[in-house]
Amino acid sequence: MAEAMVNRKRFRFNFRGSLCMPYGVFMVLFVILPLLVIVYYAFSDKNGVFPYFGNWVEFSNFKSNSGSVWDVIGFTLIISSLTTILCILIAYPIAFLLSNSKFNKNRVLVYIFLIPMWINFVVRTVGLRAIVNFISLRLFGQELTVIDNGTFAILIGMVYDYLPFAILPLYNQMLKMDKNQIEAAADLGANTFRVFYKVIIPMTVPGIVSACMMTFMPTMSSYVIANKMSEGNRQIIGSLIAQYFIEDTSPGSNNVGSAVALFLLVAIGISILIEKLFSGKEDSRKVGIW
Repeated sequence: MAEAMVNRKRFRFNFRGSLCMPYGVFMVLFVILPLLVIVYYAFSDKNGVFPYFGNWVEFSNFKSNSGSVWDVIGFTLIISSLTTILCILIAYPIAFLLSNSKFNKNRVLVYIFLIPMWINFVVRTVGLRAIVNFISLRLFGQELTVIDNGTFAILIGMVYDYLPFAILPLYNQMLKMDKNQIEAAADLGANTFRVFYKVIIPMTVPGIVSACMMTFMPTMSSYVIANKMSEGNRQIIGSLIAQYFIEDTSPGSNNVGSAVALFLLVAIGISILIEKLFSGKEDSRKVGIW
């Protein structure tokens, strides 16, 4: 009798655990299986021969009007880094003002800065292109999207589209700041710069790291901005993937495109590991202090 009760408890239906089943099915169908397909195509040829490393050789020998594949990767890293830096520099004071009840009484400003995230990504990019070209024609007599193959226009488009992604984590982190520490530092004689450098910045480091990751990683794979803001004259890694999967219809193009996608996935994974390592060091410092 006791053994039957134990078995009944062991096989009792777990309602809370069953709520995770749709999420698990979604992860398997739309995350794990597509990744496995990409890995298979990246290491197989057009005839399905596996393993095959010729896709990586063709990827490394890629040539276009933007230069070799290493030129494209270097340009992607430069644009992504500059976009991240500019977004942080612009988003930090904005997030500070939004989180400060002294300047933002009714939270309306928060919605003003976040409303662009509700608009379709392509619509925003096409609209921005029309605006910057209109201004550039009036000032320089030439459209900005064709000046230097649209490099500066791409940077403007990246900053405009991903700025809300930098504001939001900084804003959330600044809402959690201990205002008592800021007041104590000021009462103890610290000037405004020392309060900002010694107190405010250390308390917002997690938000800065999150903002960097939410800005840097999407810009590496962004295809629409680079294509629309440069009239197709500049390529980044996301553009290469789109070229192999959409524009190139030759046999084996999907295999090379899968290799490029896997390369980008590994690069993003390394970025996430670096972010986790940095966050772990910050957490250990906090534990040591307290």
